Amino acid sequence: MRILMVCLGNICRSPMADGHLRKKVKDLNLDVFVDSAGTANYHVGEAPDKRMIATGAKFGTPIDDLRARQFKVRDYDDFDVIYCMDSSNLQNVLALARNEQDRNKVRLILNELQPDANLAVPDPYYGTMADFEAVYDLLDSATDCVIEKIQNGKIR
Repeated sequence: MRILMVCLGNICRSPMADGHLRKKVKDLNLDVFVDSAGTANYHVGEAPDKRMIATGAKFGTPIDDLRARQFKVRDYDDFDVIYCMDSSNLQNVLALARNEQDRNKVRLILNELQPDANLAVPDPYYGTMADFEAVYDLLDSATDCVIEKIQNGKIR
């Protein structure tokens, strides 16, 4: 299985979702490849935001080795599930879908926690360290749900 996490710039939310899920699949020895991307090209090649790196390090989820990249149409071929952090990211990703098969791969990550609520992972970029930690916790819970569904065969 191959899972892609997507946010706007690929420096805050999606790298943390990526880091959480990578750590969990490694700890559980699951055959899952995880990556992340942004819908915009603002930060291509850059490391995650220093505040998100610090938050991850504080709680044991290193993400400093990740580098931002932009979502590409080819990602539909390379990934089985594409999790977006908010509805704007979702719409931008869906705008590049070539067919129904592509569209069916795209989901909001928080719908794993609260099905059909269509909630957004808040962007902490202009916030405080408390906002980064809140996003960390939210994505920790959401990726726990993803892991559980992978293990139960509910995500394919």
